[in-house]
Amino acid sequence: MANARPTVFALLVAAGRGSRAGGPVPKQYQALAGRAILAHTLTAFLDEPAIDAVAVVIHPDDEARYRAAVPDHEKLRPPVLGGGERQESVRNGLAGLGAAPTDLVLIHDAVRPFASRSLLRSVIEALGDEDAILPALPVTDTLKRADTTGHVEATVPRAGLYGAQTPQGFRFGPIMAAHARAAGSPASFTDDASIAEWAGVPVRIVPGEAANVKLTTADDIRMAEARLSTTETRTGTGYDVHALGPGSSVMLGGVAIPFDRSLVGHSDADVALHALTDAVLGAIADGDIGSHFPPSDPQWRGVSSDRFLAHAVARLAARGGAVVHLDLTLIAEAPKVGPHREAMRNRIAAICGIDPGRVAVKATTNEKMGFIGRGEGIAALATATVRLPAGEP
Repeated sequence: MANARPTVFALLVAAGRGSRAGGPVPKQYQALAGRAILAHTLTAFLDEPAIDAVAVVIHPDDEARYRAAVPDHEKLRPPVLGGGERQESVRNGLAGLGAAPTDLVLIHDAVRPFASRSLLRSVIEALGDEDAILPALPVTDTLKRADTTGHVEATVPRAGLYGAQTPQGFRFGPIMAAHARAAGSPASFTDDASIAEWAGVPVRIVPGEAANVKLTTADDIRMAEARLSTTETRTGTGYDVHALGPGSSVMLGGVAIPFDRSLVGHSDADVALHALTDAVLGAIADGDIGSHFPPSDPQWRGVSSDRFLAHAVARLAARGGAVVHLDLTLIAEAPKVGPHREAMRNRIAAICGIDPGRVAVKATTNEKMGFIGRGEGIAALATATVRLPAGEP
C-alpha cells in the first residue's frame, strides 16, 4: 500500500516591526495593490493543495491589524503571538503547530509576497529525501569586503555562494529540536536554515526564484506596487445543463421566471449562474463549481446559486483580480429570455460587483433538436474575462 501523503503546515513570520520601510504601520500590513502585503503573501500558501494548514506569527500589538488584513479561509489557523526576536517568534509558531500531527513545515517571511506555488511545491517535494531544504540563488554580483572607512579590502570569490530565500522547508521533528537547543545558545541566527546547520541538520539547496524578493525598504514596496500595477487578461469558459421537472418557475441568472416547469438540481439549478461560476473559476485555474460546492454535501441543497458566483468572484478578488466582462448564452426552447434580459444582467452585475454594461445575456433555441429541442432541459454557456496582476500564478 502506498505511503500516506505527509501533513504539511506553513508558518508565516509576521511579528517584526519593519522600521526600515517607514510608514505608519509595520510593513507587512502596508497596502500593496489595495491589499496588505501579508494578504498577498498568504495567497499562494492558502491556494496550494499540498499545504494542509497555515498559521501566522504576529506581534502582540497587531491582532486588530491582522484580523483586518487576512481573508477568511478554512486552512488558516488562529495567529500565534511572536517574541522579541525572529528566532523566538518562529519557536513560538512551531510550538503552536506541535499540537497537531505535523510531518513537514514551511517557514516563510511574510514580506515575500511573490513566492510562487511552484516554488512551494519544489520545497515540499525535495523534503521527500531530506530533513531541511533551502531555496537559494547563486550570487552573480562581484563581492567586495570593505573596512570600517568604506574602502575595499578584498574581492571575495563568489563560487559556491548563494543568496538564501524562504520558504525554507523542514521535517518538523528536527527543526523543532534545533530551535529548542538554540534557545539556550548565545549564537545569533538570521534564518531557520542557519539554526538547522548549527544543530547538525544537513540542509540541501534547491533553486530559488528571482521574483521572490523580500520587501525591506520603502523603495522595495514601491517597486512591488509597480510590478502589480501591470496586469494581464485571462479568459475562462463554463457550461451547465439541468433537466426540467415539475414546478411553476425557473431560476435563470438569479431571476425567477414564471413557467410551467422548474429546473431540477441539488441547489436552485440556476444553469446561468452555474456556468458563470465555472467561467470565473476557469479564468483563475481554481477548479470548478463541483470542487468548491460538492453536490454530495447536503448544506448546498436548495441554496441560491448567487452564493456560488459570489464565491468565485471573491476568489478572484483575493488574488488582486477583477471581472472585466461576462458573456452568457442560454439555450432553451422556452421560456422566452428577452423580457427578462435586463433583470438578469442587473442581478448578475450586482452579484459580481460590476456595472451591468459588463454583462451580456443572449439566448437561442436548439432548433427543436435533441433534449433541449424537446423541451426536456436548459443549457448555458458562459465566458468570463478577468484581469489579474501580471505574473500572478
